[in-house]
Amino acid sequence: MIYVYILECKDKSYYTGITSNIGRRLLEHNSRIKSCLQKSKVPVRLVYFAEYKTRMEAAKKEREIKTWNRKRKTDLILRYKISLY
Repeated sequence: MIYVYILECKDKSYYTGITSNIGRRLLEHNSRIKSCLQKSKVPVRLVYFAEYKTRMEAAKKEREIKTWNRKRKTDLILRYKISLY
């Protein structure tokens, strides 16, 4: 499985990406290993993820989310949190 994820950075901005291992990727971001995040943006926390069968599907959704404004991303995150409980 491939995951699309959204991180909330220290400065409250959002970062969207894809990975096959969310736990490892979160550690990489927070330790700044293989991460393009600036030092001022870490630590980060995972606020959303979705599972996809193929990398192509995940990449398509990642590109779509990256075009969204902050309000739309926040709405997605809030809907996701509600569905977890």
